[in-house]
Amino acid sequence: MTTIADPSTAAQPVFGGVDTHADTHTAAVIDAAGRLLAHRQFPATPAGYGQLADWLAAHGRVQRVGVEGTGVYGAGLARSLTAADIELVEVDRPDRKTRRFAGKSDPIDAEAAARAALTGRATGTPKTRTGPVEALRALRVARRSAIAARAEAQTQLRSLVITAPEPLRGQLRTLTTRRLLTTCAALRPDLTAITDPLQATKTALRALAHRHAQLSTEIDELDTLLAPLVAQINPALTAANGVGTDVAGQLLATAGDNPDRLRSEAAFAALCGVSPIPASSGRTHRHRLNRGGDRQANAAIYRVVLCRMRWDPRTQAYVQRRTTEGLSKKDIIRCLKRLIARELYYLLTSPAPARTT
Repeated sequence: MTTIADPSTAAQPVFGGVDTHADTHTAAVIDAAGRLLAHRQFPATPAGYGQLADWLAAHGRVQRVGVEGTGVYGAGLARSLTAADIELVEVDRPDRKTRRFAGKSDPIDAEAAARAALTGRATGTPKTRTGPVEALRALRVARRSAIAARAEAQTQLRSLVITAPEPLRGQLRTLTTRRLLTTCAALRPDLTAITDPLQATKTALRALAHRHAQLSTEIDELDTLLAPLVAQINPALTAANGVGTDVAGQLLATAGDNPDRLRSEAAFAALCGVSPIPASSGRTHRHRLNRGGDRQANAAIYRVVLCRMRWDPRTQAYVQRRTTEGLSKKDIIRCLKRLIARELYYLLTSPAPARTT
């Protein structure tokens, strides 16, 4: 659908916006005055990405394109437009108030993304997702899901032990986790009497113990791949006090293959949700906790803080000084998270040392 179109203005500056979905992407293009020129739907395929780029260029000189969901449904489109040297910005979905007044549809969302790119309201640079950090992120997705599944299997196994018939319950309930898993994996239920609750419980316990062992093997294999990969990407980060493979991997995934997109250490702190937010009004001047940002990165920095509070003399001295000043432990941890985020930012954005052969 075209609302305003003038073939004689092919050289005019235009701005694009894209609302992404699993199977289709809806694009809108506006001119420098904010007037809607057209919107159109394209398939979410490599051919569709090329058609979308050509369609935008047909309306004028593409200055900037706002894409919603560059890390999910728009990842392929973002890679394609970046390869075509088109400037991209990450656009958040419209807030609820805007949607209540303007309505909700793919063309409306695409136009809103284009206006965000035009006005500069959206300034975030998407991750490139074409380097080793993207490979690291993919491995971490598998590892994280395996850890969650293993924890769930262990919880379910403990739950079955509590409700198991006697004497099986008495045999298993006092065992340590390691001994419990070994014992359950060695159970030999009578499968011909599967209607018996005792035999059915033994079968379920053995299955959960085997699942736990398989997931542990899977996690170990992934850890074997992740450790050298993280060290290769940023050896300085893994050498920092309190930063292990897991923490470094999460921070690298948060920053992406192009950490230069983080404009400052304050921007990185906001991305990790460790920057205090002003909450002042009238004569009250204060800051509150930031509950936004990447919560996985926030948790990674929190683990660094706990490690340094336990082992680092400099951090212990800081904690003692701030405690004397009257700060609570929670406030001290928040301050430490902000300080450590600054340190980690410079490690993440510093150029990698040249390799010697």
